Amino acid sequence: MWGRRPVAPRSCPARSGLSGVSAGLRREGAVPDNGLVLEMTRETFEELVSQALDQIPPELTRVMDNVAVFVEDEPPADDPELLGLYEGTPLTDRGEWYAGVLPDRISIYMGPTLRMCETPDEVVHEVAVTVIHEVAHHFGIDDERLHELGWG
Repeated sequence: MWGRRPVAPRSCPARSGLSGVSAGLRREGAVPDNGLVLEMTRETFEELVSQALDQIPPELTRVMDNVAVFVEDEPPADDPELLGLYEGTPLTDRGEWYAGVLPDRISIYMGPTLRMCETPDEVVHEVAVTVIHEVAHHFGIDDERLHELGWG
């Protein structure tokens, strides 16, 4: 679809993603840049994203609609600290007009995640938080509420 294949959770079918609202997760200054980047293969990182998607309760994955999750190397140049981005129309904003639209898109950015984490365990945690954060946007939960809940 966008030159990349979507990452699918093992427990639910792949869905596809892009539309109108953009909301993302960034961790500014969380870890000082010491010039070192944790190394991880793309396949391993994609597996972590898939595992994070598997952690979403089945009753929520069943209602996810018209959305795909992609792993990208880097975020847009104007926001290099971005760890993930949701682009689309949240489920809470969809109405009768919502038909025949391109799918929503969730992008998880590998580069900034690996640069901010010092250990593989930190990457696992950060990927899970980022995936949950972006999926929450698909459900119409805004950044303010996510921060209140400890997911921001």
